[in-house]
Amino acid sequence: MHAIEITQYGPPEVLRPCERPDPVPGAGEVLIRVRASGVNRPDVLQRKGLYPVPPGASDLPGLEVAGEIVGGDAAAMADAGFKAGDRVCALVQGGGYAELCVAPVAQCLPVPDGWSDTEAAGLPETFFTVWSNVFDRGRLAAGETLLVQGGSSGIGVTAIQLGKAFGATVLATAGSDEKCAACVRLGADHAINYRTQDFAAEAKRLTGGRGVDVILDMVCGSYVPRELDCLAEDGRLVIIAQLGGSRAEVDFGALMRRRLTITGSTLRPRPVAFKAAIARQLREKVWPLLAERRIRPVLFRTFAAREAAQAHALMETSQHIGKIVLQW
Repeated sequence: MHAIEITQYGPPEVLRPCERPDPVPGAGEVLIRVRASGVNRPDVLQRKGLYPVPPGASDLPGLEVAGEIVGGDAAAMADAGFKAGDRVCALVQGGGYAELCVAPVAQCLPVPDGWSDTEAAGLPETFFTVWSNVFDRGRLAAGETLLVQGGSSGIGVTAIQLGKAFGATVLATAGSDEKCAACVRLGADHAINYRTQDFAAEAKRLTGGRGVDVILDMVCGSYVPRELDCLAEDGRLVIIAQLGGSRAEVDFGALMRRRLTITGSTLRPRPVAFKAAIARQLREKVWPLLAERRIRPVLFRTFAAREAAQAHALMETSQHIGKIVLQW
């Protein structure tokens, strides 16, 4: 099969087309003929040598794919309601930048009716991540307020739409007026330009001084004290990336007095059973919204798979609004 490999750690140009042996699915797995692969920030980190591949996973980058099931564990497929020929999208530990990819059948979801493979390829990584962190760890409930840092990113546009769909007031930050406007079009009640405004002060102002209930943070570092300051009592800060650094100074006295929670997670190394539980919740609660187009894909740009280096270069500029996808 044709694939895109990381020839050595470094800039986007280290991504090169190659040929690899076709992967062989094992028990509980399916083989997918990939039509489109999502590009995500962890792919960039892996290319730079900053995101180790879990034991047993493919060294090829790529954490989400969409395409057609062409083989695998027939019994497991039947139990999950799939068969050869079905169109699916899947969350994988690696190997997504390839014409063929193995995925646990429990981490596959049907491509929503009327959706293209390119649209579907942008679903798994962001939807699994947002559901697990905002709704499971963050316990966001209807009537609460969610602050999404990086609202124009792939994670951000998903968090905005899911937050609104489940009855929350949504605030989002972004780095330009254009991106802020895009966040509002997607459903954010307010968008804050973090380059020209103090997001913590704005969040408190927009909530009448009360603060927000949940923050989805991809920055960490110096953002953490400011985020804790703009949380409401019993608020929850959920950290999923460290773009601003991994260390912060925290006033634990204030944290205790206001009963705040700081939590975080990484998805890639979690076991299949954990991801399968998320997939079941998504299929039950979110996939009907996708089928009705109440939640829609936000595709910024597609590239031919052989142009993966250009796709990574674009992602590193942070100019995109929504998802970047490779097509096979």
